[in-house]
Amino acid sequence: MDLTTIWFIAIAVLFTGYFVLEGFDFGVGMLLPVLAKSDRERRLAINTIGPVWDGNETWVITAGGAMFAAFPVWYSSLFSGFYLLLFLILLALIVRGVAFEYRGKGKGEEWKVAWDRAITICSYTAAFLWGVVTANLVFGVELNAEHYFTGSVLDLVNFYSLLGGITFVLLFAAHGASFLALKTAGEFSAKAHALSWKLALATAVPAAVWLIWTQVHSGSTLSGVLIGLTVVSLLASIGSNLAGKDGWAFTFTAATIGFAGFGLFSALWPNVLPSTVDPAYSLTHESAAATSYTLTIMTWAAVIFLPVVLLYQGWTYWVFRKRLKLDDIPA
Repeated sequence: MDLTTIWFIAIAVLFTGYFVLEGFDFGVGMLLPVLAKSDRERRLAINTIGPVWDGNETWVITAGGAMFAAFPVWYSSLFSGFYLLLFLILLALIVRGVAFEYRGKGKGEEWKVAWDRAITICSYTAAFLWGVVTANLVFGVELNAEHYFTGSVLDLVNFYSLLGGITFVLLFAAHGASFLALKTAGEFSAKAHALSWKLALATAVPAAVWLIWTQVHSGSTLSGVLIGLTVVSLLASIGSNLAGKDGWAFTFTAATIGFAGFGLFSALWPNVLPSTVDPAYSLTHESAAATSYTLTIMTWAAVIFLPVVLLYQGWTYWVFRKRLKLDDIPA
C-alpha cells in the first residue's frame, strides 16, 4: 500500500471520526428546544457535551490540515469551489462556540434564550451544510482539465445534495438523542430515550434513498457492503433503544455514521474529486498528492503524535463518563 492510499484512508478516518463525534454535539444543539423546556434542562443538555465539544472539532481541523499537506491540489480545488459553503459552516461553528461560552455570562433570561437559539440554529446549519458538501464531494462537480471548479454555488444545490443535507440533520439528531439518553438520568433521559428511536426511524427513508443513489452512481463492492452495514446498524440502534439499551443504541448510531462515512469515501475512491464535465478531468489520489518526501515526513509525524492525541481525548471521555441528572444543575 503506497503512501497516497494510506493518507486517503487517514483523511477518510478523520472526517468520519469528526462526523461521529461532532454528530452528537450537533444533535444535542438541535434538540435543545425539543427536549429542554427550562433553563436548567438546557444547561443539563449543554453540560453533557461541555467537556468534549471543542475537542471533537479538532478532528475536522486535523482533516483539513492533512488534506492541505498530503493532497494540495485536492485541497485547493475543493476549498475554492466550495468556498461559500465551507465559510458558512465555519461561521456557524464560530457562533455556536461563542454561544456555549457566552450564554452563562448574562443575567437575564432573554440573554440565555437568545444564545440557546443561536446554538440550535448553528447546529442545524452546520449539519445540513456538511451533508451538502459531502454529497457534492462524492457525486462530483464541474472541474475542467486544469482542475478548476467552473460552476457556481447554485450548481452545488441540487436534489441529491439537499437529500444529503437532510440525511445528515436527521442522523445527527438521532445520534444526539441517543447520547442524551445515555448521558443523563431521570425524566430527561426518558424523554431523550423516547425521541431517539423515532428520529432513527425517520432517518431510515431519506438515508436509504441517498445512500442507494450514491451506490448506483459511483459505488463499488466495498461501498455496497459498508452501505449495507449502515442500514443494519441503524435498525440495530432502533431495536436497542426499544429494548431499553441506551449504551448499545448510542453505539449503533455511532456505527451507522461510521459505516456511512467509510462507505461514501470508498465510493469516491480512487478519485478525490470527480469531474462531471469529463471523467478524465477528475482528481485522483495520485494526481492530487504531494511529493513522496512530504508524505513520508507526515507519516512519521502521525505515527509519533497521533497516539498521544487519541489517548488524551479518550482520557477526557473517561473522566467525564458519569451520567448527569437535573439535581446536579444549580437552580
